[in-house]
Amino acid sequence: MALSSSMLNGERGVVVLIVCRVLYSLPLSLLCPGLNLAILSLFALFLDIRLDDSAALSRFKTRPGASSGILLGAVTLPTVMISKLIQLTRAYSLQQIELQELEHMTMQYWATSASCFGVLIFLCLVVLSTPNTKRFPRSFSVWDATLSIFCVASYAVTCCVSLAAISHTGSNTVLKLMWELYHGLVAVMLIQRLLDKFPSCASIGELLLVTVGLVLYFGDMLACTIAKVSGSLISTELVYIKYGIRRSEISIIIQGVVLGLLLFPLLLKYALHLSEGYFNKRYSEARRSNEIRTSLLFFSSLGFILVVIIPSWMQIVQDFHVHPLL
Repeated sequence: MALSSSMLNGERGVVVLIVCRVLYSLPLSLLCPGLNLAILSLFALFLDIRLDDSAALSRFKTRPGASSGILLGAVTLPTVMISKLIQLTRAYSLQQIELQELEHMTMQYWATSASCFGVLIFLCLVVLSTPNTKRFPRSFSVWDATLSIFCVASYAVTCCVSLAAISHTGSNTVLKLMWELYHGLVAVMLIQRLLDKFPSCASIGELLLVTVGLVLYFGDMLACTIAKVSGSLISTELVYIKYGIRRSEISIIIQGVVLGLLLFPLLLKYALHLSEGYFNKRYSEARRSNEIRTSLLFFSSLGFILVVIIPSWMQIVQDFHVHPLL
């Protein structure tokens, strides 16, 4: 009885209710993404319950006293994406948008879903490798493994069927599957990095939400850049389907500024490292100007990012008639 009450808390109930409402609104043409969202939600719910009652949670440096929040973090962005897909499907049936825009959003949904599912597989491996607590009998490990295999296999089938439906050739389908796999692998590496660099700052669900957002954002920017620089690096069909729609200038500017601000700490760290090594070797006796030098490096690096790197990327992916920052 206590176990059942712990499974049905308010957060999980609200998330399940919202997901069910979205799935109820799905048209038949979005059957595969809908099944995929249901499988993703089931897998996330299973891990959310198991991780809260497992010693595996102590292996992560999460915020003390916070629940795992895996279900909420895993289904939030995919649910938003599939809701957008429903809107675009209705708009396409009314001939208000082109097919390429609908296919672009379909690829975005699968990139989001793959990122979430990749992290869930990583968490599942951690849970299965951790000994059971007293609340779960040893026989539960068999059911855990069975359910995990079922979810992974079902997810792979729905993903392949959906991507094959919007592809024209087999090689095009393979490229798209590799692209989704790339999102999942990067998401796993990124969330481990965030857990290591920001200990006790957030729950796993919150970090999962941040991770998927960053991977999706930068994955979109990377693919758009590659498609613009050299169409030979990606199949022309993939470029057309995923990045053939027209992008507004303001969206490119926002993406560029976000990219620059996230790259700025890396550039500043590298500049400070070179500066300290140079001046400490030649001017070891005069270190009073260290704060002034650091401030100059900060503002010069920020200016270089905002004036050179960001506009250069913007000009690559979009033909601006004037400087993007003017």
